[in-house]
Amino acid sequence: MRAVRDIESGGPEVLKVTEIDDPSVTGDGVLIEVAAVGINRADVLQRQGNYPVPPDATDVFGLEVSGTVAELGPDVPSEAGLNVGDKVVALLDSGGYAEKVVAPWPQVLPAPEGMDLVEAAGLPEVAATVFSNVFMAAAAREGETLLVHGGAGGIGTHAIQVAKALGLTVLATVGSQEKADFVTELGATPIKYKDEDFVERVKELTDGHGADVILDVMGAKYLEPNVKALANNGRITIIGMQGGVKGELNIGRLMNKRGAVIGTTLRSRPLSEKAQIMGAVRQIVWPHVESGEVRPILDKTFPLEQVREAHEYFDSGSHIGKVLLTM
Repeated sequence: MRAVRDIESGGPEVLKVTEIDDPSVTGDGVLIEVAAVGINRADVLQRQGNYPVPPDATDVFGLEVSGTVAELGPDVPSEAGLNVGDKVVALLDSGGYAEKVVAPWPQVLPAPEGMDLVEAAGLPEVAATVFSNVFMAAAAREGETLLVHGGAGGIGTHAIQVAKALGLTVLATVGSQEKADFVTELGATPIKYKDEDFVERVKELTDGHGADVILDVMGAKYLEPNVKALANNGRITIIGMQGGVKGELNIGRLMNKRGAVIGTTLRSRPLSEKAQIMGAVRQIVWPHVESGEVRPILDKTFPLEQVREAHEYFDSGSHIGKVLLTM
């Protein structure tokens, strides 16, 4: 089958489609014939040599797919509700940039009713990331204010929609007027970080209260200003390091606000935690997706053979929402 493996580190030019053996199905695995796969920031970090795959995972790129169930492992229980021919999406440790992939059944969900299968590939990773961080780790509640950094990206556009659906007020940092207009349509108040001090703008928009929850992809660069923008009893969840890995934290300010800084990753979590996350996504998020209140925001799709061009486009930062590879 065709696949894109993690063979050497570098820019998009290192990505090549090769032929490898089909994966075998054992245990609780579900073999999926892939329709599409989402490109994520983690793929870029892995390509650059900064996010190695887990020891027991394949070196094929890709953390989320949509597709059709081709085979079930012998230990997949009937309670999984999965059958050969089902249209599904899956959260992966790796392996998605391929024509076939095996995923543990607890990380496989039915594709949302009525949604195009390619479009559905833009959901599993962002849904799991947003719900596990904003609503599980940070315990965001109806009536609170969420600040989303990178509001026009795949994570950001999903976070805005889910937060609005669950009763939060959303502020979102963006880098252009086009992106500001887009997040406004999704229901967020944009903050153009190139033109505005986001800390001061957050305070203005919340009458001095600050953001109750901050979803951060920048890491070190935004650590201090995030604490300044935080409300009393607020929570910061850091899910990315685009702004560096080492920052200075004013512990006194954080203590005075009774705040919390939470750092997480999704890929390294054990299967039991991923199963819990995907179960919550299915129960709480999927109804909003199937009603149309939450939808995947797709910017552009590329065939697998154009994986290099797809990563070049992703790296440019000009996209709004998800970039996908199709089989």
